[in-house]
Amino acid sequence: QAIVSDESISYGRGFYPHTHAAPMHDWLHLAGGAIGDGMPVATGAALGAGGKRRVINLQADGSAMYSLQSLWTQGRERLPVTTIILNNRKYNILIGEYQGVGATPGPTAMSMLDLGNPDLKWVSIADGMGVEAARATTMEQCADLMARSFRTDRPFLIELMI
Repeated sequence: QAIVSDESISYGRGFYPHTHAAPMHDWLHLAGGAIGDGMPVATGAALGAGGKRRVINLQADGSAMYSLQSLWTQGRERLPVTTIILNNRKYNILIGEYQGVGATPGPTAMSMLDLGNPDLKWVSIADGMGVEAARATTMEQCADLMARSFRTDRPFLIELMI
């Protein structure tokens, strides 16, 4: 009965087919190509479901920077959202756009797409917004943290290092 908000564009394209045999759920994905809507969509889905369904937000780290204030709303409203930040420390979707048009970006352009200088500390960011959070470096840790998040009716963020 979960609702999945998927804005894991460049990393998560392969997730959806693996859900075909999963229990019944709703899958909300990015429409139109703009980035930054994953966390607001997850927040709205949780509000719309009246707190009765868990929302799982598959979220790229770069696009999360466009709307990270959604975490504050989730914390304030105590919404049952599990946000999984897929942290590769770069705007990978924009690097793909360069490749798509045949461009070879130089060092200055690539440095603008780097989210590792300084590193974003998503666990600290979430904590500052009133959302419990933890970091995972393996899929097993991520699964354990997801199970932990499902046992609460509050928001939880998992920073998954990829």
